[in-house]
Amino acid sequence: MATVATPANNADAAAIDPRSGYCASTRSFRSLRPPVPLPPPDAPLSFPSFALSLLPSPLPAHPALLDAATGASVSFPAFLAQTRSLARALRADAGLGLRRGDVAFVLAPARLDVPVLYFALLLSVGAVASPANPALTAGEVARLVSISGASVAFAVSSNAANLPAGLRTVLLDSDHFRSFLHDHHDEEALEEPPVVVRQSDTAAIQYSSGTTGRVKAAALPHRSFVAMTAGAHAQLATPGREERVLIGAPMFHSLGFCFTLRGVALGQTLVVMTDAAARGGVEGVVAAAERWGVVEMTAAPPVVVGMAKRERREMKSLQRVICGGAPLHDEAARRFRQRFPHVELRVGYGSTEGGGISLMIGREECNRIGSVGRISENVEVKIVDHVTGKPLSVGQKGELLVRGPAVMSGYVGDDEANATAFDSEGWLKTGDLCYIDQDGFLFIVDRLKELIKYKGYQVPPAELELILQSLPEVVDAAVMPVSSEMKKQGKNIRLINVMTLLLMVQNMFWN
Repeated sequence: MATVATPANNADAAAIDPRSGYCASTRSFRSLRPPVPLPPPDAPLSFPSFALSLLPSPLPAHPALLDAATGASVSFPAFLAQTRSLARALRADAGLGLRRGDVAFVLAPARLDVPVLYFALLLSVGAVASPANPALTAGEVARLVSISGASVAFAVSSNAANLPAGLRTVLLDSDHFRSFLHDHHDEEALEEPPVVVRQSDTAAIQYSSGTTGRVKAAALPHRSFVAMTAGAHAQLATPGREERVLIGAPMFHSLGFCFTLRGVALGQTLVVMTDAAARGGVEGVVAAAERWGVVEMTAAPPVVVGMAKRERREMKSLQRVICGGAPLHDEAARRFRQRFPHVELRVGYGSTEGGGISLMIGREECNRIGSVGRISENVEVKIVDHVTGKPLSVGQKGELLVRGPAVMSGYVGDDEANATAFDSEGWLKTGDLCYIDQDGFLFIVDRLKELIKYKGYQVPPAELELILQSLPEVVDAAVMPVSSEMKKQGKNIRLINVMTLLLMVQNMFWN
């Protein structure tokens, strides 16, 4: 299949500063990384078909999936066979009746059969996977099911009661579902889906508050995952070589979902933090990483902070830690690098709506403490004045706008939110206050919606959070603005109460 690189034209190449990536003619920033060729956007192609085309032949001999708690594993041939079998069952089962575009709500903890389910849903009839936090209440689940338009759900026995009554439900821990995985047909190759799936078709619906507080359903097309996986594949030194990667982020989260999908495509062994393994908190994550000799792991800032403060493990096999999801304090990054000098701490930045936007790659970039890396391949960003919308240049702070193949199609059934999220030229507004320095590194200052206004000054909550996180007694911190009206009503949150709460959480976390 022919491939094309995005952005598609290089007419502005002469106007791009090779050091910062700033393009004077478009007043935007281009990625300094080489563009990664992608399939033509109008070519019929599902993400699973693209992912499986990247696997070497013969298939890797190492496991595709590995349970961090028990050591149970699923080989690549078994993964493909189970995916094909489940896809066939989803098409044929009269009780499910899945058709192209149908939304399947997934309410389950991390399990070895969840990646199989994701691939089968996207492969079967062009269905849409919509994973959600299994710890949500029945009311919260009902709202997500409603805004996504889900027609079927996949859950486990312990949380199925939280699903709305009348929603067709399949239990992953039932004999009925397990029978879907094993129909004993030929395992040589996966059948093509009987319907045409286009890259612009929705592959997943994930939930986000975006730049406002209310939860919305973000539609991610197949091309979004094709683009992010193609970028990761281009970075591999030896495609198909065994690398054990621990998925620390939940599989329902945008980061965990993406890394789960792409891990299979990259031929990696995904070490899955199932319920039994996850009960140990930070210690459990690190113990699993050391036990299974992982080369890479995803980690939220509290895990990085915990490793830097208290861990005494050597982690000899660990080479890379991908950190994102929240600000990481500079001092925590320095402590981690001192504690694990052989490990690249790759701080990154992205969102449910925008996909992967930036990431540190290589030891030199990882030394740029305070940054969230350089703009990812095939991505274009713009910094604009959040009041006037005027494009800004190097070193100037403003709202970050992003455009690229990984950006969402839009929020499901919410024209008002879409009108707010995108500008007239199709740029996605992130709601984040940022700047890019002279070397092309992106720095996140704060969320625009969370800026605290005090006597004419703008106080970024992230700065206060970083101060709190620098204290040795504090595991994590969250700061939020409180309106003047709330203060008048006596509802202001005092710092001493916040500190007390943080210390209580720390004791629960480590004990």
